[in-house]
Parts: sequence; structure tokens; C-alpha cells
Amino acid sequence: MPPISNDWLKPLQAEFAKPYYKELYRKVTDAYKREKVFPPMDDIFNAFHLTPLRDVKVVILGQDPYFNDQQAHGLCFSVKPEVDVPPSLVNIYQELHDDLGCYIPDNGYLVKWAKQGVLLLNTVLTVRAYQANSHRGIGWEQFTDAVIRILDAQDRPIVFILWGRPAQQKKAMLHNPNHLILEAPHPSPLSAYRGFFGSKPFSKTNEFLTKNGLAPIDWQIENRA
Repeated sequence: MPPISNDWLKPLQAEFAKPYYKELYRKVTDAYKREKVFPPMDDIFNAFHLTPLRDVKVVILGQDPYFNDQQAHGLCFSVKPEVDVPPSLVNIYQELHDDLGCYIPDNGYLVKWAKQGVLLLNTVLTVRAYQANSHRGIGWEQFTDAVIRILDAQDRPIVFILWGRPAQQKKAMLHNPNHLILEAPHPSPLSAYRGFFGSKPFSKTNEFLTKNGLAPIDWQIENRA
């Protein structure tokens, strides 16, 4: 796994030295040798590479990476530009359209969000090909718990967008009154109609950021040129 080298490294350094992480590292590297695993190993920590800790304004928590070929690249809900937009992201785009009037783009590449300070983090960072949740319980949850605690400790306002049960389980670690927590059902076609649609997370996020003197997020993902 490629090392994290930006300002995430110092607060995470203690995690990398813990026994659970050493065991996690062994399991993950063995899995990549034995079977097909997503995302590509070099992409596992892309959320941290693309969104330094000092820049985080919004956290969107997903479950685990997409498990089909060519989809996952280390950012929750995002796919490479040439890949079909997955159903959950289709629903996210629909809510974004209904909430802020953004047009629905022809791709699911969310790097633009990451570069504006939206940490697109899954609770589990790897998955065996074609088997959703197959790397649940091997140690990633403990690692991303540590990430959430680091974010909660920041002395600036951050929005936490928790979609679905795995993400909402992290709420117990959020105690800082400076932050805003937005919860809704997962945008999956199985649950989006239970309250994800109409939850207006994007406008609520921008209202909070603006109220706290921070630049709002430009949520519009553009069509491919």
C-alpha cells in the first residue's frame, strides 16, 4: 500500500504502529497477491492523497469500494470518467439536481469534490472482486474510526454526511459541537426512497459552510469534454 505522505501522516502515525494495523497490512497485501482486489493497490489511500487534513470541510462516508471491474479508485461513490455511473451515484446526482439544480453529468468522477475539501471516505478501503463487503472485519473499520476521531478533534467546522447504517455507526465518535452531522438512508436503489431523496444534504452543507465563513462547495460535476 502506498504510504500517506501529506499532513495526514503525523496524526495517523500511531495507528500504523499498532498490532491491528500490522495484521491488516499483512492481510491486505496477501489478498492482492492471491486474488483480484479493488481498488488498485496504489489507489487505496486516494481519499487522503487528494484531500489533505488541513483542507477537509466535508466528509462523505461510504461503506466499501465498488466491487466490479474498473470502478473503484479510492474515493467513495466515485468512478473513473469512462465508467458507467453506478446506481447509488445516479441517485446522488438526482438528489443534487433536485436540491441545487445541478445538471446530471455524463460521468461519475468526483475528484473535483475531493480537491475542494470533500473527504470521500469508505468505512472499509478494499474489497474482493465481485463480493460486496468481503473485507469487512479485517481491521479497516478500526483504522477509519481513528480517522473520524482525528477529524472530530479539528477546531474548525466540518460537515459529516452519513448515508446508511455503516456510516451512521461512526456518529458515536463525533462529539465536537463545531461540526454539523447530516444523516440519511443510503442512496442505493434499495433504500434511497426511504428518506435519502429530499434530504437536501448539499444545500444544507453549503449553508453551514457559508454561515461559518467558509467557501461553499461547487457540487457540479461537469460533463466530459
